[in-house]
Amino acid sequence: MLEVRNLHASIGGKEILKGINLTVGDGETHAIMGPNGSGKSTLSAVLVGNPLYEVTEGEALFNGKDLLAMKPEERAHEGLFLSFQYPVEIPGVLMTNFMKAAINEKRKAQGLDPMKPAEFIKLMREKRKVVELDAKLANRSVNEGFSGGEKKRNEIFQMAMLEPKLSILDETDSGLDVDAMRIVAEGVNKLLRPDTSCIVITHYDRLLEMIRPQFVHILYQGRIVTTGGPELALQIQEKGYDWIRSLTPGPSPIGEGSI
Repeated sequence: MLEVRNLHASIGGKEILKGINLTVGDGETHAIMGPNGSGKSTLSAVLVGNPLYEVTEGEALFNGKDLLAMKPEERAHEGLFLSFQYPVEIPGVLMTNFMKAAINEKRKAQGLDPMKPAEFIKLMREKRKVVELDAKLANRSVNEGFSGGEKKRNEIFQMAMLEPKLSILDETDSGLDVDAMRIVAEGVNKLLRPDTSCIVITHYDRLLEMIRPQFVHILYQGRIVTTGGPELALQIQEKGYDWIRSLTPGPSPIGEGSI
């Protein structure tokens, strides 16, 4: 599904990604872990087409197509979805109208007619149940006045509505209590199918105990330095990230800022 080869990317003239290689197959769940400043969020931003980042080398193929040549909206239409670490509020834009516009734009790109109102309402009702999203929240402006947990739950609700092929969850567990994390994780698990995949970006193994990825990658100083199974997340939990220094040549300062 996704093939990233020797990907280099910079922001403001500073190189953050220094040769990422990553392959995600259909039906796979991958976790990406690493200290602050290692490039985790940069990778997600580059994959979805954030214009602040410049790709200087390498390639990324999505179902055989050149992902980096697509506009952000084209990537979304192809089935790429990003759950933000810090979801923004959009005052004055109702969730219902927001989701209707998003779904119909995707359908338009697929050559389909707009979804009928009754069909759309039925779909919203079904998908709200996946993440236990209160109907009152779904009828308010996007994320306006939502708690941190409600915003993250709303992100997974949007994921459920759009049914992407590849979902990237950028630290979705950040700031969540145990109950909210469980609801989010259960929502993600319910949406995974043999033909869809997921990349989970996180610092901790708590979320991974609920989502259970097949592959765990450690990203450090702009490169994936080691890959393993779920046991690798437990190793990080026990040892922290200091031991990664032995896997990379040269000086290895940790904590260059969260990028």
